[in-house]
Amino acid sequence: MTVAGGHGKGSAINQLYYPQGLFVDDDQTMVIADYSNHRIIQWKMGDTNGQVVAGGNGQGNRLDQLTRPTDVLINKETDSLIICDDGRVVRWSRRSGTTQGEILIPNIDPYGLAMDDQRYLYISDYDKHEVRRYQIGDKNGTLVAGGNSYGAGLNQLNWPTYIFVDQQQTVYVSDYNNNRVMKWNKGAKEGIVVAGGQGKGNALTQLSHPYGLFIDTLGTIYVADEKNHRVMRWPKGAKQGTVIVGGNVEGEGANQLNYPMGLSFDRHGNLYVVDWGNSRVQRFSIE
Repeated sequence: MTVAGGHGKGSAINQLYYPQGLFVDDDQTMVIADYSNHRIIQWKMGDTNGQVVAGGNGQGNRLDQLTRPTDVLINKETDSLIICDDGRVVRWSRRSGTTQGEILIPNIDPYGLAMDDQRYLYISDYDKHEVRRYQIGDKNGTLVAGGNSYGAGLNQLNWPTYIFVDQQQTVYVSDYNNNRVMKWNKGAKEGIVVAGGQGKGNALTQLSHPYGLFIDTLGTIYVADEKNHRVMRWPKGAKQGTVIVGGNVEGEGANQLNYPMGLSFDRHGNLYVVDWGNSRVQRFSIE
């Protein structure tokens, strides 16, 4: 079912415009990086309209503006949003009356972000082809994946997009131009291919430009396989995945996706998929 947007592309509060990343809170509240509207919009379950909670003041680099945000998460400890914005990572308080954010990390080309249980922040830099871990307040960070220029080696990434970090601080990365998902154990000098990596294609062993990523407690990988218009599930150690959503060519039917991007689960096990080309968020009950 459609749980946000779905009213065509636009900037009204019941619309999205090429959304990308999303984060689902414990109470099923979604925050969505509404890319072409240069804003973060919050959507409570069952509501017909969203609420702009960051940006929304046109495209720009003022502290009250965003430019093409790609990902967002909620930091419960500080009750704030952390946002991948153009050339910077910003923090925006969720308290009412907040009219601008603050720059956490300048001079970065961020795409995806994640936070671990110790409140370390992980950010993928698509231009440097790396993922770094940051303590809040630290501007430099520690390299945890990639960073050896772009390429297809096990110590390289090529345009990393979304990331996921588990309780052991293992970093999973959607390695977009390499059509694979990489797993970097804590302290590792190179990664392991855990999904795809068999060239670009639509076989069950292949991915075509992966985006959103989620790993459950059993190590099962869920990945938005963008150019194949599907979401795939890869059990831990499997050589191939299964299609759990979409895969029925691009379209706007309830069983179709049109360039899926971000994905997440809520605590009830429902899957949320940002359906970029349809400017909507879809929720699925997965068996």
